[in-house]
Amino acid sequence: MLRGFPKPDDPNLLVGFDFADDAGVYKLTDDLAIIQTIDIFTPIVDDAYDYGRIAAANALSDVYAMGGTPLTCLNFAAFPRNTLDIEILADILRGGFDKVQEAGAILLGGHTIEDREPKYGLAVTGIIHPDKVVPNAGAQPGDRLILTKPLGTGIITTALKVEAVSERAVKAATESMATLNKVAAETMMEVGVHGCTDITGFGFIGHALEMAKASHVGLRVSLSQVPLLPDVIELLIDSEMTFFPVGSYRNRDAYQGDVDVAPGLQEERVCVLYDAQTSGGLLIAVAPDQADRLLHLLHARGVTAAAIIGEAVAEPAGRIMVSDQ
Repeated sequence: MLRGFPKPDDPNLLVGFDFADDAGVYKLTDDLAIIQTIDIFTPIVDDAYDYGRIAAANALSDVYAMGGTPLTCLNFAAFPRNTLDIEILADILRGGFDKVQEAGAILLGGHTIEDREPKYGLAVTGIIHPDKVVPNAGAQPGDRLILTKPLGTGIITTALKVEAVSERAVKAATESMATLNKVAAETMMEVGVHGCTDITGFGFIGHALEMAKASHVGLRVSLSQVPLLPDVIELLIDSEMTFFPVGSYRNRDAYQGDVDVAPGLQEERVCVLYDAQTSGGLLIAVAPDQADRLLHLLHARGVTAAAIIGEAVAEPAGRIMVSDQ
């Protein structure tokens, strides 16, 4: 929506809306830049406290994707106080507060409005050294691609709306979405990486394409190496794609023209790559000689789903190639 807007002419603006990056970055001094982002959405799970945790983790993720440290947060909530118990809002805010605390950030307050449907999220300000910003535009040919969380949250939460999903899958998806990308971000900054983005509403393919186009590289993805949440493929097969969300269909329609899929791959597994995620993992581009070290450290520090799922290549730039190799 901002593509037609004039780009700000300010040498201190390090990351704007040019490449659809995860957050904006503005340099204050030679040693300090601020990262700013905001994210808000409607409930995707039944439990109010879990919804608050997930929404906060999702908003904080944009700062982690840039390599930064969250500093302050502001709540934003919309709530139908005439039709729902106000204690539900209290539980939502408590879930968000606990995640902000876990991130080591400070909640400054916020703003609430009345609306027919609950909505919640955070505006987050983070900090980083100007020379250490990790953009989505940094991937280089030969880089290995590491994904730190499994895919499939959109499919599972869609099935949850009609109670057609196992408790095991709901629990796994909830905990994955509520997990901060803090450890993953701190670990990638320790090792040193070229590029990063987080996987959210545009799905794996949408955000990976943003990285590919901004970096002027192609991305090769090994489908069998992509981590998935429990029961995701079975849900798609058993429901004949009924639980593939509307937003995921939009992603597929928008991006499939830039994706080359090898013949013979399972259609449902390919579709998961387009699934609209909430509070997904980081997609990291790291030099090949550092990939195994980064993966080992991630696993050792509890990011157990992390996997090397592909590599960046010089050509064809701006495209994604999906195969089983």
